[in-house]
Amino acid sequence: MASVGFDSKKYASMQSERIKERIQQFGGKLYLEFGGKLFDDFHASRVLPGFLPDSKITMLRELKDQTEIVIAINAADIEKNKRRSDIDITYDVDLLRLVDAFTSYGLYVGSIVLTRWAGQAAASVYEKKLKALGLKVYRHYPIEGYPSNLSLILSDEGFGRNEYIETSRPLVVVTAPGPGSGKMATCLSQIYNEARRGIQAGYAKFETFPIWNLPLNHPVNLAYEAATADLSDVNVIDPFHMEAYGKAAVNYNRDVAVFPVLRAMFERMQGKSPYKSPTDMGVNMVGMCISDDAAVCQAARQEIIRRYYDILCERKKGDSDDQTVQKVKLLMEKAGISPSDRPVVSAANIRAAETGNPGAAMQMPDGHVITGKTSDLLGASSALLLNALKYLAGVPKSVKLISPELISPVMELKTTYLGNKNPLLHINEILIILSQEARHSEAAHAAFACLPLLRGLEAHSSVILSHVDSSTLKTLGVRITCEPAYETNKLFHS
Repeated sequence: MASVGFDSKKYASMQSERIKERIQQFGGKLYLEFGGKLFDDFHASRVLPGFLPDSKITMLRELKDQTEIVIAINAADIEKNKRRSDIDITYDVDLLRLVDAFTSYGLYVGSIVLTRWAGQAAASVYEKKLKALGLKVYRHYPIEGYPSNLSLILSDEGFGRNEYIETSRPLVVVTAPGPGSGKMATCLSQIYNEARRGIQAGYAKFETFPIWNLPLNHPVNLAYEAATADLSDVNVIDPFHMEAYGKAAVNYNRDVAVFPVLRAMFERMQGKSPYKSPTDMGVNMVGMCISDDAAVCQAARQEIIRRYYDILCERKKGDSDDQTVQKVKLLMEKAGISPSDRPVVSAANIRAAETGNPGAAMQMPDGHVITGKTSDLLGASSALLLNALKYLAGVPKSVKLISPELISPVMELKTTYLGNKNPLLHINEILIILSQEARHSEAAHAAFACLPLLRGLEAHSSVILSHVDSSTLKTLGVRITCEPAYETNKLFHS
């Protein structure tokens, strides 16, 4: 298990204080563009061990009486049924999930803004649905030449055409289901329209990564590049920050490229720009809360390798390309690592070579590596899971957690009556049977109770797992990677 390298308690306090300072800087009204994931930020928790997936929400809860949430969603993304790849739901469905999640934390969701509105049919239906649910909905329109055509942007036909979002609290957090949703444009449009009403308001940006006060090639920043390898963006030294302060700060090339336009926009709207660099716009204090740099570096290096295998598998499925693979390879070289630095990889592949069938491996908290092989009753990943639970529970290897007599009828059901070609049970099906065995067997009960201990463990499969098995392992918190190979040569894989 990774050593703790991040102080979440310090982060919640320091980050909320930083945001309060920025609110006061602008006279009591701040639009905060919130990049990345507010909920379930598993990337941050993997590369910063000790960072809780909901750390940012915990921080915002300290400001909940001053905060309201505006959620932006691109109308074109609704039309295209765009999906979040990590949790496999569409952006329109995820927006509803976000509203429920914010509300459950006691945070006030003020409104929804449909950006790049052009009368899209699906977006119109969705707008009616949101209003029927009692949500306030606003429309913002596409602006030709955005963000460079300042004369049009800062006019009645630009930001002035957008519907003004009524807000009531000093901190307005603008977030979205995913990138490209128009968060920044929403913030700037509001500042423009606030000014027309004689209200002073400011803008700031919250992005967890890259971490501005870590070196450019720090493993954590390299891991973020690996996570966004499919984009054409890279981490760079902020030249504006260097010129203004003589200090190096890391930023994203996209933000650096757009900064001159943003600065000019602020100058036209407010007489002068409040910022000298894109780094100045940020309020991120994550880098100040790293308590063990060595632990963080090790965790980030493992994340880069995991991303490498993810990209290889995506290329195998036709969802990525050679250029992206080469980019992550280069990042591994910069970090001084290779796939061999992930112990479960060789263990899984050796098991597969020994048996001539798929193999899998998982590293236990004490460093010991457990393997699983394919049999007549169990697939390698299911066998691995049961072997890992036995190890964690101290159950002897010779003890069977699940009776073969329970597995066989389910296999028959799948093939004879449900039309499945592969009789082997998925991991979730194995867990259902284990939960029943746990009612009568002490060993099964002890193993079942160890399921929470799987969270954060590393695992690897010698073949690409089914969506069901991969999703179940990820839900359990297992950090699974796969070789870019299918078990069979079929063209269709479920």
